[in-house]
Amino acid sequence: MPKDLHLGDIVEMKKGHPCGENKWEIIRLGADIKVKCCGCGRIIMLQRSKFEKSIKKFIKQNTSVEEK
Repeated sequence: MPKDLHLGDIVEMKKGHPCGENKWEIIRLGADIKVKCCGCGRIIMLQRSKFEKSIKKFIKQNTSVEEK
């Protein structure tokens, strides 16, 4: 299911955050993914494999393409 992940993407997770929100913004990519809760601003870090499994859908997809 995971499409290409980009910085600034907003994703909906299968499980909600305790604050009641289930939308997260991707703020760091790598072997680990750092995401920020769109509700309360809490930042967490997840393993890429666990993060990709828990994505329900993409809310906003950034497709930043560098042109040469």
